[in-house]
Amino acid sequence: EGRYKVYIIDEVHMLSKQAFNALLKTLEEPPAHVIFIFATTEPHKILPTILSRCQRFDFRRINVDEIIGRLRHICTIESITIDDASLHHIARKADGALRDALGLLDQVIAFCGTTIDIEEMSRALNIVSTERLFETMEYVVAHDTAAGMVLIDTLLAEGYDIQEFLVELLGHLRNLYMASDNQLRLIEAPDDTRQRYREQATHFSADDLMRMLHITLQAQSMVKEAQQPRIQIEIALLKLITMDRSESLQQLMQEIASLKEALGNGGSVPERPLKVAPSAEPRPAESRVPSAPVPVAERKATPSPPKPVATQSDPDELFGSPAIKKPGVSSTQASYAVGDGPTEMQVGKALIIEGNLALSAQHEPAPSRSKVILEDIREQWTAFADYAREQIPQILYYAVIRSEAVDLKHNELTVQAADAFSLKLLEEHRKAISGLLSTYHESTLGIRTTLKTGETGNTADDPYTRFKAMARDNPKLRLLVDLFGAELEY
Repeated sequence: EGRYKVYIIDEVHMLSKQAFNALLKTLEEPPAHVIFIFATTEPHKILPTILSRCQRFDFRRINVDEIIGRLRHICTIESITIDDASLHHIARKADGALRDALGLLDQVIAFCGTTIDIEEMSRALNIVSTERLFETMEYVVAHDTAAGMVLIDTLLAEGYDIQEFLVELLGHLRNLYMASDNQLRLIEAPDDTRQRYREQATHFSADDLMRMLHITLQAQSMVKEAQQPRIQIEIALLKLITMDRSESLQQLMQEIASLKEALGNGGSVPERPLKVAPSAEPRPAESRVPSAPVPVAERKATPSPPKPVATQSDPDELFGSPAIKKPGVSSTQASYAVGDGPTEMQVGKALIIEGNLALSAQHEPAPSRSKVILEDIREQWTAFADYAREQIPQILYYAVIRSEAVDLKHNELTVQAADAFSLKLLEEHRKAISGLLSTYHESTLGIRTTLKTGETGNTADDPYTRFKAMARDNPKLRLLVDLFGAELEY
């Protein structure tokens, strides 16, 4: 009856390669009266030989304003009263598809009748309202963890979906970020709601909002696989509420920089005043040093006599931690001139003398770290492992104790692991072990890891084999296996 015969193949990317090849002959020499229309959302899955013989038309998403205009026109014709907030919410949920927007509007009309407002629509469709999202962020602004936990309990009691809440919260944070960057035109919301976004965004910096977006996005992926989704969303909300603001971190960094500058210029550090007793007996420097492992240099040499230091009645009571001498100033080279009467002294990370007490010191470069040799490292490897045991995981300790130092070149120590599993542990914690070695031997040491000759990664990659090896080497684990028949649980 017509001039053309039209064939529409929907989801054409689902055709197999053989089906495409069978269709290719018809596409190469189509009859004059036949038109094929291929519809797909994944054009990259279509064979290039098919694409090259077609005209391509990419359909874009319809923007929110156009969908709102169409919905409002329909509501006017059908004599339906609906507020702008509800229209915006329906258009945003449609995600650019007018068909989905009309479907949502039908649902809302079925639930709410001919008079629709945002609150009634939220209850009918069980969606998180914009007011709830603003309320949530107010708790974040106030760091109110108790109110945040009550909010989660209320949402779950009212039957809201956790994933839906996270999706809406992610969109809310995105709008706050746009408002903080003064990009209100990119926020799909009524004008009064945009102003509310602008007002609430003043409480956060762009860095804060970016970190919050990452926390919420991570919570979305974790909730999908969590056995207890409620705990996951509570943890995510607690992270948002208790998160330190970037302004406070920047202020702290500025204070640290000011402190360093003051100490470098020999200025005073504004802290609590300390009374200095001029006639007090000097206390040994060792009495003010916290407990730490005995350095190699002190283990090999005779202890030097205590050095005179500035004293006070009880430093631990006054500042809670021992005073630290400023680097580059030798305590034996410092000379003190004490005037009459009580003296005030400011205490920071170095002793700065003010008022009637003057400090003069000769500055000298900090002494270089002692050089360590491979034989010393080998002899003290077990002692080092025992020293590091309290600061590293137990399984890493066993990897360290079973490894050995084999070479030292240019302050880079080559550590040979017993098996591939130990090699992986040492490689993952290389920086931590390097720092502990440098502290223990008072020398800057880097770490390079290798696998023991003759070992392969095949057996080490088997968890059951690793468990048997650990049970063989660890007396406590072997005792558990013998007494209780412990086995590896996958």
